[in-house]
Amino acid sequence: MSLASFRDQHRKRIDDHLARQLDALPLIAPRLKQAMSHGLLLGGKRVRPFLVYAVGEMLGVAAEVLDGPAAAVECIHAYSLIHDDLPAMDDDDLRRGQPTVHKAFDEATAILAGDALQTLAFEILASHAMPTDLLGNRLRMVSELARASGYAGMCGGQALDMDGEHKQLGLSQLETIHRHKTGALIICAVTLGALCRPDIDESTLAALQEYAAAIGLAFQVQDDILDIVSDTATLGKRQGADLAHEKSTYPALIGLDGARELTRELHQRALTALQGLPYNTDILEAFADYIIERTH
Repeated sequence: MSLASFRDQHRKRIDDHLARQLDALPLIAPRLKQAMSHGLLLGGKRVRPFLVYAVGEMLGVAAEVLDGPAAAVECIHAYSLIHDDLPAMDDDDLRRGQPTVHKAFDEATAILAGDALQTLAFEILASHAMPTDLLGNRLRMVSELARASGYAGMCGGQALDMDGEHKQLGLSQLETIHRHKTGALIICAVTLGALCRPDIDESTLAALQEYAAAIGLAFQVQDDILDIVSDTATLGKRQGADLAHEKSTYPALIGLDGARELTRELHQRALTALQGLPYNTDILEAFADYIIERTH
């Protein structure tokens, strides 16, 4: 199966599963539920759930088992975007070509929608139907998702990112920010997919996490490049936002050509990590290509 076919098939699968999760929520606060839907279901690349499915199915795990972890990691990602867009954070009005949640609703509702999606992620991960031999791994999944989305991962990275505004950061500082803010959840997605196999070999897991670390950083470097060379209509969000916030970026530190060379180096690092795995890694290899070739 081609990467495009695999992504289309699993994008529909995760979109349908996420919609069912929201539909199943009782109608306690209709406006809040609408805001959650706005933040979660208005498209997106679905990179993180894609990685859960790609890794899990490569390891022989049924898609039905992977649905829960894939939905959980996307709920965390959606919550983070809702909060990132708030005036107190990045103050963005546009996300995926649509008004951000605080613009479509209001700031208080956006905060609550993010909070509710965060807790929904753990509810899904804790209650999703899984084989009995995955009980131990399920606990590990909950721990991995909490760590990747909290102080030691995404939240810590966001704090460093905000603290770095209006400052000239070095390359190592910039990499630390993005390995936490973006990379941690991408590594977590790969880890969740692998942990859906009860007997996952730790050396295989380590290789997959090395792959994820490389594509996670490459994803951010490519974002920095697109923030310069693309436009708002293509990106679906405000072009030039990093410059407006006076954030350090890879093109600013090493130039546009240097940033492109770095994406190629990270791409090769990702492919090298997959070498020697006793599985068909074609989809993961093709996805590494997509990460540095994407235009939005």
